[in-house]
Amino acid sequence: MDSRSIFNITVCSLGIVIFIIHILNLVLKRNKRKDEKILLSFFAFTAFHFAIYLAFTFIKEVYTSNPFIIAFYTSFYVMNNMEVFLLFYYLIYYANIEGKLKKITTLTNILVFSIFVILDIMNIFTHMFFYAEDGIYTRSKLMILSQGYQFIMLGMIFVLALINKDLKLRQKIAFLTYCLLPAISIVVQNLLPGYAISYTVIIVTAEILVLYLSVEKNAIIEEEEKKTKEAYIKVMMSQIQPHFVYNTLSSISTLITLDPNKAKVALDDFTEYLRMNISTLTNNRLINFEDELKHIETYVSLEKMRFSDRLNVNYDIKVKDFELPPLTIQPLVENAIKHGILKKVEGGSITLKTYKEDNVIYVEVIDDGVGFNIDSIDFKNDEHFGINNIKHRLTSMCDADISIESNPNKGTKVVVKFYK
Repeated sequence: MDSRSIFNITVCSLGIVIFIIHILNLVLKRNKRKDEKILLSFFAFTAFHFAIYLAFTFIKEVYTSNPFIIAFYTSFYVMNNMEVFLLFYYLIYYANIEGKLKKITTLTNILVFSIFVILDIMNIFTHMFFYAEDGIYTRSKLMILSQGYQFIMLGMIFVLALINKDLKLRQKIAFLTYCLLPAISIVVQNLLPGYAISYTVIIVTAEILVLYLSVEKNAIIEEEEKKTKEAYIKVMMSQIQPHFVYNTLSSISTLITLDPNKAKVALDDFTEYLRMNISTLTNNRLINFEDELKHIETYVSLEKMRFSDRLNVNYDIKVKDFELPPLTIQPLVENAIKHGILKKVEGGSITLKTYKEDNVIYVEVIDDGVGFNIDSIDFKNDEHFGINNIKHRLTSMCDADISIESNPNKGTKVVVKFYK
C-alpha cells in the first residue's frame, strides 16, 4: 500500500467519523428547520460517499479491472456533483430565498445537474472524461469539463450568497469560503492525481457549514425568538384595539333600543371574540382549524353589524381536519377587511377557502379591495411586525408557508400552505 492510499484511507476514515457525529447531533435535535434537514441529507450522503471511496481504496489493492474502474469513477463523478446539488438547496432554505429567484435557480440547478449526469454516463462509451486501461484509471483531455457542474453551481451559490441581504457578513464569508475552497481543490486535485485533496477540503468546508452557518443561525434564531415573544404579546394585544372595542360597543348600544335580540347576539359574539383573544395570550399551542374558523366567523359578524352590505364574506371550506397556531388566519381576514375592503367606498367581498392538493392543505384569503404594489412593501420592516409574527409562528410551529400576491385596485390574495 503506497503513501497515496494511506493518505486517502486516513482522510476518509476521519471524515466518516466527523460526519457521523454531525448526523447524530442533527438526528437527535427536535424541531429541525428545513435547512437543517438538507444539511442532514448532505452529511449522510457525504459519509456514504467517503465510505464508498474508502472501500474502493482497499478493494483496488487486491482486485481491479477495467469495468470495475469505470463503474467506480462514474459513480464517483456523479456523487461529487450530488454534494454540490445538496449544497445549493441548503443555501436556498438557509437564506430563505423565495419567489422567481428560487424558481429560476432551482430549475437551473436541476437542468445542469441532469446534463452532467448524462455526460458522465455517456463517458462509459465515449471516454471523453476518463477511461481504464489495464485496470488503471486514466484521464482524457476533456476530464476538467466533467467538473463543469461543480464550477457552475459553486459560482451560482457564490453569487446568491453575495447578493443576499438576509445573510450577515460572517455568513456570507462562510458560504463564499465553501465555494472557493472546493473550486481550488479541483484544480489542485488535477495537479496531484491519486491524493484525495478534494475529500480533505470537503471535511474542512463541512466544519465551516456547522460552525459558521448552522451554529450562527441557531444563535440568530434564539435572539429572534426573544423578540418574537415580545412581538407576539404586542400582536395579541393589538387584536383588542380600543377603537374596535369602542365602535362595537357603540353599535351594540344602538341595537339595544332598535333590536334587543340582535343586540344580545352581538354582545355574545363580542364576548366570545374577547375571550378568544385573551386566552391566546396564555396559550400559544396549536388549535383545530374549526376553532380558528369560529373565531373568524365571530369577528366577521361583528364587522357585518357595523358595515352591513359594504362587507361580503364567502366561505368555501373543503378541509377542516388540521391544526394551526391560534390567531394566524383571523388576522389575515381582519387585514383584508380593514386595509382592503373598507378602503373602498362601495366595499367589497372576501373569500376564505380551504382545500387539499397532493397532501398539502391550502388556506386562501382573497379580497377584491384596493390592493397594493407588493414590490414597494418591505415586510421585514417593524411596521409589519404583525404579518412577520404570523409567518414566524406558522413556520416554527407547524412548518407552514405563507405567500402574498396583490395588485393595486384589484385586490390581495394570501395563501398559507400546511404540509401534512
